[in-house]
Order: sequence, then C-alpha cells, then structure tokens
Amino acid sequence: MKKYVVLDRDGTIIVERHYLSDPEQVELLPGAAEGMRRLAEMGLGLVMVTNQSGIARGYFDENRLGEIHQRVQELLAAENVYLDGIYYCPHHPDEGCRCRKPEPGMIQQAAQDLGFLASESFVIGDKPCDIELGQREGATTLLVRTGYGAQVEAEQTAQPDYVVDSLTDAARAIQSQLASVGGGEIHATQC
Repeated sequence: MKKYVVLDRDGTIIVERHYLSDPEQVELLPGAAEGMRRLAEMGLGLVMVTNQSGIARGYFDENRLGEIHQRVQELLAAENVYLDGIYYCPHHPDEGCRCRKPEPGMIQQAAQDLGFLASESFVIGDKPCDIELGQREGATTLLVRTGYGAQVEAEQTAQPDYVVDSLTDAARAIQSQLASVGGGEIHATQC
C-alpha cells in the first residue's frame, strides 16, 4: 500500500499570508518544491490539507480559493511536483466541524479517497494543529521551522516526531526513517 505525506499549505508549502485571497500572492517557500519532489521520487503520495476559515469569515469565496489552489498547482508543476489531492476546511473555528485541523476529517477523507492508512502517513506542518492532527491518527509528525514553525518550536506548543528547517530536510528525515532497519523509536532532529 502506497504511503502518503500530508502537508499543510500556508507556512509549509507556500509563504504565509494573512488570509491569502489573491492568487498572485502565492509564493512557494524555499526548498518546498525540491522537498516535495524528493518525497514523490521515494514513491510517496502528496496531499495538501488546509484550514480556510476565510471563506466562513467572508474574506473570499470557494471560487477564489480554487484560483489560489490552481496557482499553487501551477507553481509546483513548473518544478515537476504534483499533488494527489487538495482538501480544505471552509468552516469557522466556532462551528465545531469534523474537518478543521486538528480534527481528522480531511486526512480521513484523503485516506478513503486515495486508499492509504492515515496511521502510516507523514504529516508535515508549521502549527500545533498540524502536529496534533498527525498524532490523533498515529502518523509520523514533522514540524517545519518555516511559517510559524520556529515560534512553535521555541514555545514548545507541539511535540512532533521531527523538527526540520524545510521540506527538503523533511524529505531527508522521512527517507532516513523509511530506510532504517526495524523502525524503532523516532527522535526529534535538530538541523
């Protein structure tokens, strides 16, 4: 069964922008495409999951979000990187939905749609909700120091399996784990 990497969007794949609503402001983070390409070359699937409460807040609509995601895909495709799926939660944090991270709805839907076990996936993000999402599903978690990640690490508001500087470093950590004999404990690495 193919394994998947579940990636946060803002601050992980693209530059963090407060309620990003303009496709022209989409910018890949340094090392993001390279890291994702390396993950795909390892035979791993790539899925993006993102909380988008800006829809519920009226900052932009789902059509605009589609344009933003199209731009993300265009920038990744230019680097020979392709996502197997994009999942988003349009709800306000107060709505109590099952899809807003750290709730498991998006990863469970992706696992069902794409035929993978969430517990055998790798979840990468820059916020505590990303790490908690992975932990709730029994996945391996990686905190990237991009976006809010360095602040999360400094404040110790999440306890990921790995802490890495970029998606390139995340790919190295995942490759190392996949290559390890017997699996064993996963320890946080400082890059």
